Amino acid sequence: MRSLLAALFVLVAGMSVAQDELIWRDSLAAYWSRIEAEFRDTAHSPLLTEDLAHFQVLERYAPDIRYRVQARFKAKPGKPFAMRTSTQRAPQYMAVGVLHFTLLGVRERLTVYRDIELSQKPAYEQYLFVPFTDLTNGEGTYGGGRYLDLQGPLGKVVVVDLNRAYNPYCAYGGRYSCPIPPLENHLQLRVEAGVRAFAGH
Repeated sequence: MRSLLAALFVLVAGMSVAQDELIWRDSLAAYWSRIEAEFRDTAHSPLLTEDLAHFQVLERYAPDIRYRVQARFKAKPGKPFAMRTSTQRAPQYMAVGVLHFTLLGVRERLTVYRDIELSQKPAYEQYLFVPFTDLTNGEGTYGGGRYLDLQGPLGKVVVVDLNRAYNPYCAYGGRYSCPIPPLENHLQLRVEAGVRAFAGH
């Protein structure tokens, strides 16, 4: 009887995990579908006219749940500073805290930032920004790093899904001013998740 109950428990647990992963995959697909719809929109697309003409989807790594991790968030507000960008623009940001997590067996950390000017707009009061670089930059992903967005306020545990990593607009050409990930946000491993480099740029 005990062995039967144990087998049923394992079966139910396995079904629950499979269901959770299916929900995650659907959510991820919807996320990229929204972004790609914006790229197709001629009024908002960051693509050059010649690239927009034949754009279909963004090239991405296959979804990999290993790159979806639970991070421990430690609030650590910093002083406002001018974040470097790809132009002379120097927008004011401030650190709000640090995410600590283990990714593929490697202990890592990422600082979370708030765009001070943007946060004054009602729709972006809780918008948080995580720019980062990793060992794929220039070899599979955009050389200038990639970004993640988070919605505050953050609790003690935060789900960090690097499958949602997206490129700055500078990756697609055009005259954009893109924040450059601070050195403290360099991950010492290959993040083969999220969007890849855009061909020709």
